[in-house]
Amino acid sequence: MPAQKTIALPELLALEALIDAGRPYLERHQLGTVKAGEGSGEGGALPLLAVTLGNPDPAVPAVGFFGGVHGLERIGAEVVMAFLASLVSRLRWDSSLHRSLESVRIVFMPLVNPGGLQRATRANPNGVDLMRNAPVQAAGPVPWLVGGQRISAKLPWFRGELGAAMEIESQSLCDFVEREMLTHSQSIAVDCHSGFGLADRIWFPFAHTAKPIPHLAEMHALCEILDQTHVQHRYVFEPQSRQYLTHGDIWDHLYMQACGRPNCMLLPLTLEMGSWLWVKKNPRQLFTRSGMFNPLVEHRQQRVLRRHLAWLDFVLRAAAGMQRWLPLPERRAWHEEMALNRWYRGQAAQGLHGAPA
Repeated sequence: MPAQKTIALPELLALEALIDAGRPYLERHQLGTVKAGEGSGEGGALPLLAVTLGNPDPAVPAVGFFGGVHGLERIGAEVVMAFLASLVSRLRWDSSLHRSLESVRIVFMPLVNPGGLQRATRANPNGVDLMRNAPVQAAGPVPWLVGGQRISAKLPWFRGELGAAMEIESQSLCDFVEREMLTHSQSIAVDCHSGFGLADRIWFPFAHTAKPIPHLAEMHALCEILDQTHVQHRYVFEPQSRQYLTHGDIWDHLYMQACGRPNCMLLPLTLEMGSWLWVKKNPRQLFTRSGMFNPLVEHRQQRVLRRHLAWLDFVLRAAAGMQRWLPLPERRAWHEEMALNRWYRGQAAQGLHGAPA
């Protein structure tokens, strides 16, 4: 069989250039290949690339940055790529960064869905929404279609066929996280998206149930140091279940995988950039599919990158210093109580200390 032709997707070329510029500190991982979208030529393929740097010792914390899960939301991939580019630039001269790399493992997968990026679609080339593709069933009613559906790949938010294996992009992400992050006792993940709304939101699990996560105290402690460190930040930090429930959330799946391992804690975060902020300032964006999810004006895109790069840098520093802010055993009950009051408004926290639903 002839080898598949690799498609020269601009984002992939930029990622390869960053990897080359960051050697020998960066390690390149090809997790597999996926078929390219329509119009790319018969037999075309796109690599699934990931990057690691820092200390691989399982005793140190790990932090992961992910983007491009939805190909239409290019700004998510661009934010992660810009942060990687900043680190690569600093590797040449920043001694404090090199000291920090001794105490943390950093992983990047900026282009989880290169086929979707190439086609400018939310789903992958098979029509599957990768954030509805994990084997997780919602514990309550989900919004029609939006919460994940198995009717047809021609409709949005398609989960994949019942009983089918996860898509190669979803499975590759999970395998990468399990190998590079869940082998560490403590880790934080950030997945960057854009979505409708006038606020930038930081979501944490669960998405499939309104039940609080077992690590609610740790999530509240992380939110607390964000509030204290960036007093003027405008992020809405909350469980995704406060907005809606979904089937198949990949970070719910990975969080529950981590909970099933001894001495393993994963704190997954999803950055949802409020795209209506950009549409409000430039209503003409409504007339383009890309404009509903991405800032199309250059100076606005630069402003978005500056704002969220500061947040990603905060997450990196928080991961490297986890032992300094994670709640001590005697403070966990206080953090849980504060979190319940803040996010669940007095709802009964059944099974708070038990296994996730």
